[in-house]
Amino acid sequence: MLKDRSDPELAQLAEEEVKGLREKGKTLEDRLQLLLIPKDPDDEKDVFIEIRAGAGGDEAAIFAGDLARMYMRYAESQGMRVEPVSQSESDAGGYKEIVFAVKGHSPYRHFKHESGVHRVQRVPVTEAQGRVHTSTATVAVLPQVDDDFQVEIKSSDLQIDTYKSSGAGGQYVNKTESAIRITHVPTGMIVASQQERSQIQNREKAMQMLRAMLYDRKRREAEEAVGSMRRSQVGTGDRSEKIRTYNYPQDRITDHRINQNFGNLRGVMDGAMGHIVDELLKDERTRLLSGDASVA
Repeated sequence: MLKDRSDPELAQLAEEEVKGLREKGKTLEDRLQLLLIPKDPDDEKDVFIEIRAGAGGDEAAIFAGDLARMYMRYAESQGMRVEPVSQSESDAGGYKEIVFAVKGHSPYRHFKHESGVHRVQRVPVTEAQGRVHTSTATVAVLPQVDDDFQVEIKSSDLQIDTYKSSGAGGQYVNKTESAIRITHVPTGMIVASQQERSQIQNREKAMQMLRAMLYDRKRREAEEAVGSMRRSQVGTGDRSEKIRTYNYPQDRITDHRINQNFGNLRGVMDGAMGHIVDELLKDERTRLLSGDASVA
């Protein structure tokens, strides 16, 4: 019908139909590829996000605060709920360390590729000479463990301390020693919760985070044993290696794992990071379809 020159109208109809069928075929192919990809069992889980200031002094703490705001705003734009867990503020602004929970609407799926070292290049507000400084912050994304999942934690392995909440004040800061810090002696892991009003609530939230950290540790050990890692990260995937650079003078964000650049840096820092999440998930699907076991 396409080659029938005696009836141009019929040929045009055939061409339009072929175009529609090709588009439908592409859609079905994409859907089939998604069905062929093994589902990440953690995708639907809520998460704890831990951000720590790295190299760079006060500027690193300010950058840690910027990352926290970016994640919180993005989470809220996706209908997720953000709950503060603990924070240690810097005198110059931002955070030496901040931990918060994200719940609802598949948080781990959205944030699992954020683990690693984030690097920022910009002129600090305290820089009189206008020179660009480089600072870093580390991000850890931990899927929360279901209540029925068995993570053995012996009470004899725990060192539990209480203290007064610190911070600038406000509804979340307590006047009594209701904040909890738990040290898991065998691993040296330390978790804290200070945002709840009672010691019991803070202890419960701290234990939830400890279980998530132990689960993540156990999962990583199992994956390393079979030569695979869950997340696509630079080199060995160690947290000491940078995964993304935020270059303010050039208004550019570079994700080093997928070797892609993104503009509108300030918009992204205000929470408009959905397109970056989509590209990382697309890369994850491509790797899984190609049989690359180094990404999950």
